[in-house]
Amino acid sequence: MNKGENFFIQKKEQLGVLLNNVQKKAVLHTKGPLLLLASPGSGKTTTTIMRIGYLIEVEGVEPSRIKAVTFSRASAADMKERFARFFPEHPNDSVDFSTIHSLAFQVVRDFLYKQKVPYQLIEGNSDGGPNKKLLLRKIYKMMNGENITEEQLEELTTYISFIKNRLLPRDKWNNINCDIPFVETIFEEYEKIKNTNPSNLLLDYDDMLTIANDAFCKDQMILRKYQSRYEYVLTDESQDTSLVQHKIIEKLVKPHQNIYVVADDDQSIYSWRGAEPKYLLDFKKVYPDAVLLKMEQNYRSSKDIVDVANRFIKRNKDRYDKNMFTEHPNHKPIVVTQFDDYRIQAKYLVQEIEIAEKKKDVAVLYRNNSSSIMLINELDRNQIPFYIKDSDNRFFSHWVVKDILNFMRMTFTDKRVDIFQQIYTKCGFYLSREQLFELAKKKPTESIFERLLQNKGLKDYQVKQIQACQKTFQQMKGAKPLKAIKFIRNDLGYDKTIKEMSKKLGFKTDYLFSVLQTLEEIADTLDTMEQFAERLKHLENLMKVSKFNKNKDAITLSTFHSSKGLEFKKVYMIDLIEGVIPSHDEINKYKDGERALMEEAVRLFYVGMTRAEQELELLSYKKQNGKEVAQSRFVANVKNIISPPARAAALEPQKKHLRENSVVPYNPNAIRKAEEIREGLVVKHRVFGHGTIVSVTGDRIEIQFHKEKKALLLETCLDMGLLEPTEGIQVK
Repeated sequence: MNKGENFFIQKKEQLGVLLNNVQKKAVLHTKGPLLLLASPGSGKTTTTIMRIGYLIEVEGVEPSRIKAVTFSRASAADMKERFARFFPEHPNDSVDFSTIHSLAFQVVRDFLYKQKVPYQLIEGNSDGGPNKKLLLRKIYKMMNGENITEEQLEELTTYISFIKNRLLPRDKWNNINCDIPFVETIFEEYEKIKNTNPSNLLLDYDDMLTIANDAFCKDQMILRKYQSRYEYVLTDESQDTSLVQHKIIEKLVKPHQNIYVVADDDQSIYSWRGAEPKYLLDFKKVYPDAVLLKMEQNYRSSKDIVDVANRFIKRNKDRYDKNMFTEHPNHKPIVVTQFDDYRIQAKYLVQEIEIAEKKKDVAVLYRNNSSSIMLINELDRNQIPFYIKDSDNRFFSHWVVKDILNFMRMTFTDKRVDIFQQIYTKCGFYLSREQLFELAKKKPTESIFERLLQNKGLKDYQVKQIQACQKTFQQMKGAKPLKAIKFIRNDLGYDKTIKEMSKKLGFKTDYLFSVLQTLEEIADTLDTMEQFAERLKHLENLMKVSKFNKNKDAITLSTFHSSKGLEFKKVYMIDLIEGVIPSHDEINKYKDGERALMEEAVRLFYVGMTRAEQELELLSYKKQNGKEVAQSRFVANVKNIISPPARAAALEPQKKHLRENSVVPYNPNAIRKAEEIREGLVVKHRVFGHGTIVSVTGDRIEIQFHKEKKALLLETCLDMGLLEPTEGIQVK
């Protein structure tokens, strides 16, 4: 018996851990680069911990010479805890588990100390010192003359982080899509301020990475120090690693090439944060001697879920060819549910969750944080406990929410100038600064509207607008909150203002209207505006304290992004409509021939699907905010994967008749299965010639032919054998 088999037998007896053949190969590969492609639920952490144990116990490697790099602090803590459980005879801190940022920080600290350059971190809530977000707010206001919104600040910080993580030179900045006015100038000013004081260099988290990479390039002594410290380097979740992070690791392992990379290109969902999934596809260009292993067996989910998810992800082209499988039996087919209106969705979920025996076995997943608000409102009304994975939901501090509350406050007192100043631009007054200044000087005991009408410089349209607003506020007094919101949106022209602001400032109109619709849902059963304000405070507090439900019998609410690495017996994926997943931007880019964003949306949907162990339900609706919406093409794709076997049997007599009697000649090469139809596939139509499938939605497919785009019935194309796959033909 060789030393490897002896190790595996020993660990099976001690820990009850039994590895499959691919996992064993990964453990035993101890020299040179290895790329381990790990499908969802394939036991990657167990395999990695076993490999570390093997290096120490069998190969005799000193634990401190092993560096395990993870994507997040939570992952690092999990691996450290798992290692301590598997190998308790070794000290808990004997192996160096850390995030890439922690490693980079050590390098930066050494590099700047050597150069005698003092520095200060400006991330988080620094005590009275410089702060990244405050600094960016200040620069934005200086450039644009107005305050930055939370959404814009997030977009700005994402833009800066993306450029640094992708190591983009100055002349490439304008290639990055960003709706922030003067964004490049803001970025330049931000960097200038950070580097102004040579005795106090200001650094953000992304600077840690870029400076660490520079340090390894410029200082050979520091590079050799870290290269000699670690004999083996392991990286986890490498599909989420950015280019600068990959470059740091490349330099670190250059002498020995003992790099073990665990990743799944099918779960790469952070390109907007600078992640570089293409790096994995080009792995052998960087490490020519690399061994590639695929862990394709899923130990998490039932066969119903694994088979459909495996076929679904194959719609993507830029990926390694893998076939996820499981030895688990079927449990329950994936359920697809579509409601007439999106408001029914939350009520349906509450009914379903109420009958769940264990709430902690259930998760509701969504793409956007805003999807959780209506749900927590319903859950709270029905006293169902919940845990929210994402604690940074800024719904309640959103400027639209603040506007609505300020409009309502004006119905209680129309004398306060401070409230009026917050909303006067939102109802078409078009007042000048001088007129507003004059207003503040008049008697505070009088109504603001009366004070405004005393101004002799007003234009006729302004007088009419002020009088109309005064009348509306009087009608709103004492109204139920839902009716008050209707007054604000329609009579005060707030909806019109939203559209104009979105056009001018690049806001997403659909999102802003969804905020208003959510506020209407919260207001629906309430009698007074005071109750409405109290309800918002209550819900906001509920979200904050929901973190204490983490280990209790509570359902989990999470975005698709934050659900990665988690698993639940039953998963509901909600708000699955076109415009959400995929988003409008992803759809438009795809129509323009850019596949990258759409493929990432596919991966995000796949991540959601593969969180489910036994039951998965996909929820969508036909109407939202009174408008018709289309079911996500991904749901349609899943339905097409699920339904063909039953439909094919039912249609076989008809197909036989077509083959024998139709004027359409039978084509043995024709596509007959719906799961073979996917976006981006080049096909030949017997009448229209060559074309590329650009969308698959429900029972229809759209094909871009040479001269025009055609919408065709999927069933007709399959039944009559009208489409034939064509390899290697480019359609222009």
